[in-house]
Amino acid sequence: MKSKGGGISSQGTPQTADGSGRETVVLPVRVIPRAARNEIVGLEGDTLKVSVTAPPTRGKANQALVKLLAKCLGVRNSQVEILSGHKARRKIVRVDGIEKSAILEWIRARQAKS
Repeated sequence: MKSKGGGISSQGTPQTADGSGRETVVLPVRVIPRAARNEIVGLEGDTLKVSVTAPPTRGKANQALVKLLAKCLGVRNSQVEILSGHKARRKIVRVDGIEKSAILEWIRARQAKS
C-alpha cells in the first residue's frame, strides 16, 4: 500500500462506512512504548513517530496507538487499523474517513507549536 516514494499514501474510495466519501490513508508509524506521555511526536523522514505510555506487552501499546491516533485525528477507534507490524515498533496503519492532507496539516500545526 506504500507509494513508490514510501511514506503516507492515500487511496480514494467512492464511499466510506460513514458515507462521507473521504479517503483511506495508509501511513508508516514508529511507536515508542513506555514513554512519559501519549503523543504524536512528529514526522521522522516519511514516518509518523508516536510515543505511548503503555508497555509493548499483550497488545497494550497497539491499543494505545489506535486510541491516540483516533483521538488526535478526529475519527472513531474502529476507523484506525494496524495492518502490519503488530509485534514491532515499525507499523503500517490505515485510517479510514480522513484525507491525507488533513493528517499532514495536523502534523505541521503540531510541529509549528513546538
